[in-house]
Amino acid sequence: MSVFLWIPQALLAAVFGLAGVMHSSLPKERLRPMLPWVEDFTPTQLRLIGVAELLGALGLILPAATGIAPILTPLAAVGLAITMLGAAATHVRRKEPAAVAVNVVLLALTTLIAWGRFGPYAF
Repeated sequence: MSVFLWIPQALLAAVFGLAGVMHSSLPKERLRPMLPWVEDFTPTQLRLIGVAELLGALGLILPAATGIAPILTPLAAVGLAITMLGAAATHVRRKEPAAVAVNVVLLALTTLIAWGRFGPYAF
């Protein structure tokens, strides 16, 4: 099962890493055509969201891979799950069901990682 958990960890790290870089580095004007929800946030909030996603992505992989403070891996998964709850709430409010579906899938995967790494398949 431990190997099974590494697959979604790597997938989530890639997804959140790319999203984090995009949200934290691109100006709001460039994000607007791709992501209409950015209208609801200031540029500073977008950068903070991006940094949180990027740190979460790093937290999913680095502590577990290096063996340094591996408890940070499930904590990163919990943080990303909370981020997905906020994202889903934003998309529900904006009536964007397709985006909510993506958030639910990412929430399920982050919850799986948190459960597995806190519980029976901890490092």
